Amino acid sequence: QVQVVESGGGLVQGEGSLRLSCAASGRTFDNHAMGWFRQAPGKEREFVATIRWRDGVIYYADSVKGRFTISRDKAKNTIYLQMNNLKPEDTAVYYCALGERLITSSLRNGALYQFWGQGTQVTVAS
Repeated sequence: QVQVVESGGGLVQGEGSLRLSCAASGRTFDNHAMGWFRQAPGKEREFVATIRWRDGVIYYADSVKGRFTISRDKAKNTIYLQMNNLKPEDTAVYYCALGERLITSSLRNGALYQFWGQGTQVTVAS
């Protein structure tokens, strides 16, 4: 059974930092990517960042470029999201997702990721 488990959310003041972690387990994954998405109250889920496992190619949403950094630990099948200079508009539930056999043009499309974590709340106070 595949499990995707996030951790690391919380409450932080504006311009502060948080680090999220996400571990995937259960089986060997096929040509997969792991990424972060978020959903704020009353808004649709949006793409944040993703990393393609086989070559480490990374994509970011424009809204987080230069502030967020996604990284991975291949041995642990774990990804991280280092979030710096947080803003109140970053407040959301952050979800980790794993997608298999995604083509490059699909890596930002959350609907194509097959496995999801339960989400972790990030709240940025102004």
